[in-house]
Amino acid sequence: MPALPWPYLALLSAGYAMALAYGHLTWTAAISIALLLFAGYAVRQQKMPVGQFLGHCLFLVLAIALALHWMPGFFNGRAIAAQRLTDDATRFAMYLNQDKPLIGFWLLLACPWIVGRRPFRGFVYATVLGLCLSTTLALGGALLLGMIEWAPKWPDQAWLWVLNNLLLVTLVEEALFRGYIQGGLSRCFKLLRHGESLALILSSLLFGLVHAGAGWHWVLLSGLAGIGYGLAYRFGGLGAAIATHFGLNLLHFALFTYPMLA
Repeated sequence: MPALPWPYLALLSAGYAMALAYGHLTWTAAISIALLLFAGYAVRQQKMPVGQFLGHCLFLVLAIALALHWMPGFFNGRAIAAQRLTDDATRFAMYLNQDKPLIGFWLLLACPWIVGRRPFRGFVYATVLGLCLSTTLALGGALLLGMIEWAPKWPDQAWLWVLNNLLLVTLVEEALFRGYIQGGLSRCFKLLRHGESLALILSSLLFGLVHAGAGWHWVLLSGLAGIGYGLAYRFGGLGAAIATHFGLNLLHFALFTYPMLA
């Protein structure tokens, strides 16, 4: 059985502690935790393959509910009030979510194989490759579509944004879309000639579709960025995918209109 990825769990724990400092929970949050524990037990046991399948199904339902903030007991504190980071930008507000990080905790505890460890040199090369590609496709595409402009900045609350984006957003999303979905599909398609490439494309498409609420522009750009994240994961492991995703978000935040032009 794979060893638990303690460094990632420590990072996610730090982010969750930060979220707790800004918000609060009620006892009904225990419903989500209990269901996740049950799903984790079902997935980790080896005697009943059907139980493992049902455990994964339960997790996917809970992951959707937690990501959409449908589960009771979580009061996500607002860390940054709605404001324009530049005069021509749409308003931006930031919440420290306490429900979404549970997705990452479950993945790292129940499916430690998602980490996909690689040598440090491979991690560096994959991160550089993934970041260059995702920046060209996503930020370049946003510039061509007229969604952002060059706007260097570093607001007073930027460090809080950095911590939230790295620990509570990027780490969780990459654990789910690259580690769990892309990694899981790669295992399912391992007998196919281009199975890993197919897994990368499907996970990127799904990553784009979950941004449908923001409009087709974000579906397209997120899907294109997902290709860079997927390549980073394929050749550098989960750490490279996280670094690539966070690097792109940081470049967008610090150097361009954020989140987009009004």
